[in-house]
Amino acid sequence: MAFVVTEPCFGCKYTDCVVVCLCDCFHEGEQMLYIDPEHCIDCEACLPECPAEAIFYEDNVPAE
Repeated sequence: MAFVVTEPCFGCKYTDCVVVCLCDCFHEGEQMLYIDPEHCIDCEACLPECPAEAIFYEDNVPAE
């Protein structure tokens, strides 16, 4: 199971989560960041660093 970046990150310009990523699994899209599930090692380093609180385990994404 990997982490995913959700809607609160849309338009976000913070890269705090990218800086602490141990495996460089973040990629920049046109409007937000994405996590490559093939490279994510579930280390949770990005969770406390996300100012938008937009990162969740893929099975725990809130309904909103």
